[in-house]
Amino acid sequence: MRWAGKSIMHIPDGFIDTKTAITTGILSVAGLGMALQQVKRHMPQRNVPLMGLAAAFVFVAQMLNFPVAGGTSGHLMGAVLVSVLLGPSAAIIVMSSVLIVQCFLFADGGVLALGANVFNMAIAAPLLGYVIYFLVRRLMGGERGRIAAVTFAAWCSTVIASICCTGELAWSDTVSWNAGFPAMTNIHMLIGLGEGIITALIIVAIGKTRPELLFKKEEMSAAQKTAGVVVYGLLITLGLILFVAPFASGWPDGLEKVAASLGFGHKAGTQPVVNAPLHDYIIPGVGSAATATVIAGGIGIIVVFMLSFFLARILVPKSDK
Repeated sequence: MRWAGKSIMHIPDGFIDTKTAITTGILSVAGLGMALQQVKRHMPQRNVPLMGLAAAFVFVAQMLNFPVAGGTSGHLMGAVLVSVLLGPSAAIIVMSSVLIVQCFLFADGGVLALGANVFNMAIAAPLLGYVIYFLVRRLMGGERGRIAAVTFAAWCSTVIASICCTGELAWSDTVSWNAGFPAMTNIHMLIGLGEGIITALIIVAIGKTRPELLFKKEEMSAAQKTAGVVVYGLLITLGLILFVAPFASGWPDGLEKVAASLGFGHKAGTQPVVNAPLHDYIIPGVGSAATATVIAGGIGIIVVFMLSFFLARILVPKSDK
């Protein structure tokens, strides 16, 4: 049985203890607060709708599991992708918005474990991934250097998040570090290959069709261009929900596979702390699983888009400096 939906490395309730939940919660609140301040000070007004689009795309991408060796599945996390396009502070807000909606609307990741999930995937992954991207980009110039940097950084972000997750599980005495570290990192090194390849392909496509999103030049950043990107991006995102999400791999994700193999899967809470209205992407009264997934995904797109968009709208000054 899947714990909660379709997403990779989302820790369910029961896997971490109280001290770990409180500590990661404090760290996540502090990190998100700093990101909100940075966005308020430095993000240009034209990027506000792009934050909503990025959140919607990441939400959909995390529903599209691809098969990995050994009967395991993975999906795009998107942390480095958003960091490269909008900056690490904006990426923290976008990724946090997605994780919060997944948690409370779909029970994807535990409520008590939300701080840990935000720390792993919305703070550590985009921040450290962006640092790696920046350093490799300094060493390798040109378009090939950009693609090599984003591919490697995206792969690293998946492995980094898995290491953080392992540390939290070990600190909670859920699994020993010696057993959990090789199991988690080995499978997520494979999943990270998909993360790196998909991220690179998206960056290449953006570079060819909308280079203004990669090259920060004022003459290439008109509000009309941004509006066009958002509209087309939402159409593509909706298409993914309609035509791809119902057929995503149903194999267990990396954390679920490791939990089963190391014998701590039973610790996942069976009773949710908060009753999510669309638990496991199921729509009451809709008999078809594929149809329910499409409807639930559509609702998720709207919610994460509006959450990220309005957060940015409230924070970013109207004058674009």
